[in-house]
Amino acid sequence: MTRVPLALKLAWRYLTAPKSHGAVSAISIISIVGVAVATAAIVIVLSVFNGFRTHLNHRLDSLTTDISITPAHGKTILDGDSLAEALSQFPGVGIAMPSVTDNALVIANSKEMPITLKGVVPGQYAKITSIDSLLMDGSPVAVYTPEDASISIGVAQRLGIYGVEDNLLIFTPRRIGRINPANPASSFLTDSVKISSIFRSLQNDFDENTVICDIETARELFQYETEASSIEIQAEPGASLTALTQNLSDHLGDEFVVKDRFEQQEVSFRMVKIEKWITFLLLAFILLIASFNIISTLCMLIIEKQTSITTLSDIGLNKRRIGGIFWWESLLVTFTGGIIGLILGVGLSLLQEKYGFIKLAGDPEALVVQAYPVMVEWLDLAITFVPVLIIGMLTAFIARRFAMTQAAARN
Repeated sequence: MTRVPLALKLAWRYLTAPKSHGAVSAISIISIVGVAVATAAIVIVLSVFNGFRTHLNHRLDSLTTDISITPAHGKTILDGDSLAEALSQFPGVGIAMPSVTDNALVIANSKEMPITLKGVVPGQYAKITSIDSLLMDGSPVAVYTPEDASISIGVAQRLGIYGVEDNLLIFTPRRIGRINPANPASSFLTDSVKISSIFRSLQNDFDENTVICDIETARELFQYETEASSIEIQAEPGASLTALTQNLSDHLGDEFVVKDRFEQQEVSFRMVKIEKWITFLLLAFILLIASFNIISTLCMLIIEKQTSITTLSDIGLNKRRIGGIFWWESLLVTFTGGIIGLILGVGLSLLQEKYGFIKLAGDPEALVVQAYPVMVEWLDLAITFVPVLIIGMLTAFIARRFAMTQAAARN
């Protein structure tokens, strides 16, 4: 049977026994509460960031395909249709769709704005993305005709479009052919499409200025024949996305850039990750400040226990063993607060995840997420306990040194 060290027994006795001065007991409780609150705050905030990251990942799944293939040099793949057809037979590939993306200008309701025009194969695009789940109004993309287009919420707001069935006039600069300086309008190609749906993805890159139309319409406007800006791929069910991305990259060589879903949205995920860990560092600093209460509490406790220190010295304990008592005392205070904080943080996070008590500010009908999303990750709990451990060891060292100094002074 493992024996509990004498120093730990005495430290626990000093922590739980009534103090001769009520202020020492109050400050001890405040120190534990301070560590617990700071630790719980770290757990909760990290869980909220995890929730937003998960929600962002879900939204990215809606418009970002499993794999995107783009040319390593230049803007287009010369024969995108043939490449897409060939890749559709590649092991692990479910659907391979060519798409065309470039800049254009649109006019509606006497207003104009630059946009990103994306041409897709409607039936395939609706299968490899979840765009139909993002529609605020209008017909599903799967029932497109060559004259239809979907616009993002940003385009709708800027052009004053509040419903479907409006027409959109699209202008693109002419790439091929001679231009008549006397007629500037001849520098542009134009086409008219009917707005069949409006979508909102909560991703600024898509929502700000995106218009999605049939690929043949986009090719006519950009003066393409079989060219494609990218080949967008949906993996077969059960296929490893990482392995398929690597296999396609090896197969296609250096002429193409192959990216999976996360690599396509690397900036978005990196920003969330950076914000998460910067917030973690700020809260860890607050936890460090809270540890000053522990140091002051232990110093007051050591001063209060001067008689006990003298008694311990008289019965043969040297200053190192006396210092060890307050070493354990500091660790008990810090770890008690840390463990309580972890339990409190996890409990509150799970309650928020299940019941959504804390709501996001704003009009509930306009918000896609009404309550703060949270998701507890056990790795975050381990990481959260690291600063608690470091602070515990630091305060323990300081308390031990002070106790040894007091013990030496009593001899």
